[in-house]
Amino acid sequence: MKSILKVLLLSAFTLASINISHASKSLQIQTDVGQQRTFLKAEKLLARSYSQQYKNLYNQLYYYPLQPYLDQRRLMETMQLSSAGEIAIFLDKYQNTPLDWPLRKAWLKYLAKKKKGSLFLEFYQKTSNTVLQCQKLSFSLEAGIPKSMVLPQVTKLWVVGKSLDKVCDPIIKKWQQAGYRTDEIIWQRIALAADGGKHTLIPYLTRLLPKEQQYLGRLWHQVRRDPATVTKQYKFIQKSEQESQIYTYGIKRLIWRDPNKALVSYTKAEKTFNFSYAQKQQITEKFAVALASKNHQQARVWLEKLDPINVDRNIMQWQLTEALKLQDWQRVLKELATMPVKYKVELQWQYWYARALIATNDLERGQDVMNELSNKRHYYGFLAASYLEAPVSLENSPLAISSKEKNAILLYPSAKRAFEFYYLGRFVDARREWRYWLTQLNNREKLVAAKLANENGWFDRAIFTLSQVGYLDDVELRFPKAFDKKINQHAKKHEINPAWAFAIARRESSFMTDAHSPVGAKGLMQLMPKTAKQLKRGSVSRQYLYNADNNIKLGTKYLRKLLDKNKGNQVLATASYNAGPYRVKKWLKNARAMPADIWIETIPFKETRNYVKSVLAYQEIYQHRPGQVSQVFEQVINMSIGD
Repeated sequence: MKSILKVLLLSAFTLASINISHASKSLQIQTDVGQQRTFLKAEKLLARSYSQQYKNLYNQLYYYPLQPYLDQRRLMETMQLSSAGEIAIFLDKYQNTPLDWPLRKAWLKYLAKKKKGSLFLEFYQKTSNTVLQCQKLSFSLEAGIPKSMVLPQVTKLWVVGKSLDKVCDPIIKKWQQAGYRTDEIIWQRIALAADGGKHTLIPYLTRLLPKEQQYLGRLWHQVRRDPATVTKQYKFIQKSEQESQIYTYGIKRLIWRDPNKALVSYTKAEKTFNFSYAQKQQITEKFAVALASKNHQQARVWLEKLDPINVDRNIMQWQLTEALKLQDWQRVLKELATMPVKYKVELQWQYWYARALIATNDLERGQDVMNELSNKRHYYGFLAASYLEAPVSLENSPLAISSKEKNAILLYPSAKRAFEFYYLGRFVDARREWRYWLTQLNNREKLVAAKLANENGWFDRAIFTLSQVGYLDDVELRFPKAFDKKINQHAKKHEINPAWAFAIARRESSFMTDAHSPVGAKGLMQLMPKTAKQLKRGSVSRQYLYNADNNIKLGTKYLRKLLDKNKGNQVLATASYNAGPYRVKKWLKNARAMPADIWIETIPFKETRNYVKSVLAYQEIYQHRPGQVSQVFEQVINMSIGD
């Protein structure tokens, strides 16, 4: 019986338009172009889903993996109460899959609009959507659930740093009338609105406070708009607990804008405010990091003020940075000696421990640490190998995956949907299905999925999945030569090392062609539209930048430009690609000369610091030649940066 079922499933899989080559080395998934065209035609006719033409197309897609998306879209576009039964069956069948939530959300909104509370509660599932949460609580009260069980849940919805939808007004009014909106709750929301939220909400919240406390809300708002307000201590009338909270927030922002003004203000404030221990620690940490990153002369003083018990990894980085800037190797050893044991084993600190030992003439111990470190496939391992003039180690251990394993996991409907969307170029939908598919797999099966993705050119899914599982030793899967022809072509044209271009693309997007960042960078090499426009000398669209060839062409051109701007220094050009040429120029201004490995370690921006390390390590992997000393890291070891 089981063997018959397996045959039927495999037959269905074939009919679903995915053909599999059973080659032992790779498994290429090929889709049925005819079925794809039928699906796309049916999609366009969804508004006329009642027509015979649509029904004919739909029936041709019986085994096609994406046919359920036609059902989902039809139910969403023709929503009515009489569809409740069909929607319930669909949501039950595809519960928790990417097919579920878009339809469920639309259906819940429809039911709320129609005031069908009992149906709404029947279909409701836990969500972060505030509007639906408010509607669920309102319908719960209407259904007779006690206020004592419903209204306390409103508090969590209300205490946020942004405005709430007017849909929430009725339930909030009942919550308020029941006495849940206390002065303390109002104060908590003001603090959230001020510290990272919508500060325009503060005047409204201030009016909710008792008259004698409203000046605190106004003070919060002033400090949010202008942190220098904290220097005017006369505005802090009582030096109360609330005023200390406002001052702490403001001074932590002012130290980044105007360090000298912040230092003077806090020296005075310490004598008049009754700061808590936690507030003093927050201020000291913020001062230490801000001053160190700005290379301020008071940085060391503030770093030494920190309580060693509460020092985190970020602070340790800055304490070490201060010692490295001065190449004070005895102090480096001292800082490393006081470091918690759990951090001492990290490759970063082992490298600097070895450097400090060698610099203080403890050569034998220093070289022993370097030798051990040089066997690691890591930025610091590559540095150590080059420092010893030894070949680097990639620790490569390729995954051995059988065709049987690959075929087995492709039986999942979510796998078929994921790859079908991928080949249609609908990458967002494809990634949603991929993520759901992975929830159904164990770790071994996830590795099989990663291998499949790589073999079919879906490189970003392979990279992210290997990272998720924690299998980092298949170097070819983690660092594929994706878009090989185009990268080599454009790198050659602009006379840059193709391994550098591969490394940049791998670090920027993991070869995701439609990648986009919160700040607006787009495509494979994450170009900002303004930069792309200058490079192209013409307008660029989002779709233009999402085209791999276009993005690589402009990205490699930009690398050449940055290399020229930095007089051929690839370390500085890499830092400029991430942080911008202006910032790098600012960091170099009046900087004393130091070895490149120290300069990299002391880059003020954590993101850029880690970015440069990653790109250098990735470049080494991409141009690795067994048995040879790395030229990339040999240059870093012998390079000096600064005046």
